[in-house]
Amino acid sequence: MLRSAGAVAAGYMVFGASAFLLFQLSGIDPHQPAPIGFKIASIIWGCVFALVSGWLTARVAGKGPVMHAAILAGLIALGAIVSIAARPGDAMWSQISALALMAPCAWLGGVISRNEPAA
Repeated sequence: MLRSAGAVAAGYMVFGASAFLLFQLSGIDPHQPAPIGFKIASIIWGCVFALVSGWLTARVAGKGPVMHAAILAGLIALGAIVSIAARPGDAMWSQISALALMAPCAWLGGVISRNEPAA
């Protein structure tokens, strides 16, 4: 149980820290309109880190790797939904991309991890 919770927490920390760093270093608010180039780059950034986070979660969890990655994906999706609900009317490009693209990438990271030999 503790290993499962730690695996999901570690994955979420990696994903969340990457997003925090991106928006802090760029100075762009994820709830405001942004240049299209930044949107594309940040969505790719988020998808890559979601994939890595899902892979990490699955590898740390040991048993049930895809299930743990799916839990992480659910948390990412839930965070996006809560953010959309908390700030209606603001630009929602980052939240929608997290919901539609990044959450599935986290799950995919678990699927990829399952196909690798155990360390």
